Amino acid sequence: MIGKLKGLIDSYGEDYVLIDVQGVGYQVHCSARTLQALPTPGEGATLSIETYVREDQIKLFGFRTDAEREWFRLLQTVQGVGAKVALAVLSTLTPPDLANAIALRDKATVARTPGVGPKVAERIVTELKDKVPAFANIDPAVVQLSGAIDDNRAPRPVTDAISALVNLGYGQPQAAAAIASASRSAGEKAETAQLIKLGLKELAK
Repeated sequence: MIGKLKGLIDSYGEDYVLIDVQGVGYQVHCSARTLQALPTPGEGATLSIETYVREDQIKLFGFRTDAEREWFRLLQTVQGVGAKVALAVLSTLTPPDLANAIALRDKATVARTPGVGPKVAERIVTELKDKVPAFANIDPAVVQLSGAIDDNRAPRPVTDAISALVNLGYGQPQAAAAIASASRSAGEKAETAQLIKLGLKELAK
């Protein structure tokens, strides 16, 4: 099983790169983001590899980091997500952005991926939500609040304050993060108006 390739860039295709490893050319399928980051033909490159063996073919998928490869594997544990969709997601979102979107249950961000509709985006953020917070570079309080909102457990002033910020043009994740911070400083009994005021101060920082 091939786990890593180190060689010279031979040429590029629409969704793959040909890597020359001591005279043997390996065709490696990559996300658009990975292809854009690789050097020009003739220069050296190293890719983490995921090898797929089928009855009729062997296919290699390449990633700049082991973490990106782990995301490729993780995405495919979701029903309806195969290798092609997983690569499309990684072409659209960086691993940190994907982790944040899932932790905040931000379906709209995931659904920006070509070929990923609302139902698949919903499954991705729902089925991976317990596996992702450790990858996300965001405040755990924001993750907790987002979960509470989704499960209708958040206090009414909190949900009203977030709705008010969304109506002002802020994105749901942005608004949730601001109100989570506001709620923490104002206390559990804060009223909607106070949370909105503090939330706007957070967003202005």
